[in-house]
Amino acid sequence: MNREDQVSPAATVAALVARARAAQREYEGWSQAQVDMVVTAAGWAICEPARNRELAELAVADTGIGNVEDKVRKNHRKTFGLLRDLQGARSVGVIAEDASTGIVEIARPVGVVCAITPSTNPGATPANKIINALKGRNAVVVAPSPKGWSTCARLIEFIHAQLDLVGAPRGLVQLLPSPISKASTAELMRQCDLVVATGSQANVRAAHASGTPAFGVGAGNVAGIVDETADLALAADRILRSKTFDNATSCSSENSLVVVDAVRAPLLAALQARGAVLLSAAQKATLQALMWPDGKLSPAVIGQSAAVIAKRAGLDDIAAQQPRILLVEEDGVGHDHPFSGEKLSPVLALYAAADFARAAQIVERIYAFEGAGHSVGLHSRLPERALQLGLTLPVSRVIVDQAHCIATGGSFDNGLPFSLSMGCGTWGKNNFSDNMNYRHYLNITRVSRPIPEQVPSEADIFGAYFERYGVQ
Repeated sequence: MNREDQVSPAATVAALVARARAAQREYEGWSQAQVDMVVTAAGWAICEPARNRELAELAVADTGIGNVEDKVRKNHRKTFGLLRDLQGARSVGVIAEDASTGIVEIARPVGVVCAITPSTNPGATPANKIINALKGRNAVVVAPSPKGWSTCARLIEFIHAQLDLVGAPRGLVQLLPSPISKASTAELMRQCDLVVATGSQANVRAAHASGTPAFGVGAGNVAGIVDETADLALAADRILRSKTFDNATSCSSENSLVVVDAVRAPLLAALQARGAVLLSAAQKATLQALMWPDGKLSPAVIGQSAAVIAKRAGLDDIAAQQPRILLVEEDGVGHDHPFSGEKLSPVLALYAAADFARAAQIVERIYAFEGAGHSVGLHSRLPERALQLGLTLPVSRVIVDQAHCIATGGSFDNGLPFSLSMGCGTWGKNNFSDNMNYRHYLNITRVSRPIPEQVPSEADIFGAYFERYGVQ
């Protein structure tokens, strides 16, 4: 029996948190320039090409999810983009002053952050949370999924080496020891100052029930709409790029595609020309038996390629075609129609809609089942339709004419912050609706000074009301 087996989870976690608090107290006195150097060091730990590839290869080998080349791209792009977002951002001392209101904002650390991370992104997600936490002068202890532990451990080894170079204490970034258990993760959530949870809804619910302030993300189940005005070739390119990236492990990958009838045939042809294969009703039933053998999504398909999934389903003729994605026609929503939910694989449900209004209604039905609050994709030449979706659907983001899973978490060709944790608002039972960023890892103290009194008249406040309804 090793020492960890003899020590209770509470004692093990208490030692980690004590070390983190000591490091954070030292770090809290560092200047913005020093903090930014620490942030850059942590980013280089994963962006350096040889280390990046090692982490990507380790992630796929240990989790069996996704593919190496896309994880290399994800590790680099998400981290490099985050560093771009953080460059010049103020997170130490006075960060804003408004003479008109007399308010001065001062950035303060939250303390020790517990970062819950999933097996789908065992390198990129911990790196993102670690960097954001460090930007706010916090310490962070990562609680990865069991399958992702070895990748995260290697990442933190790389980060510690870089922290040594800039003279920062290693206690700023730590890892929950293996084997990861629910008890040790729960204890970490209880003892830290802030929980940031990405992954299963069970983890998110546990974070919110921990008694510690928490940010958690909602369920993914993204739908995309292709209307009659869309550039079908570009739409097909973007959909395939999004749905195949890292074998659709992202919560931002489309799970359903709602196509207006007028362009259904040419869009389907465009998708098929790019490697999509449409299954027959019988083949769909066979695939369903593999994917949901007991009513829950099977690990046998999560993060696997379309060809592997077809092979495992016994659809050898489909597998022989080396499909990039598998398409299934669907017209129902709910538990009796599992293809209407999240699939975490390159399997895409196709819905038909008579027109754009009907397409929006179908998406609303899908989100009433699963995925409310996340985002919706739109391929259209009519900008007013994006605004209409933003005004009416329960979504935090409307992604227009982009590869959805690339764009939702921030991209160099859109203005969203780079992130791997997307808030879904109250629709998704979250307390935030933006892309999680460094400001979520800050406390803000506000200094209020007196300004010239500005008292409105009664007419300013009630004038329009009195004019319409009278004084009663």
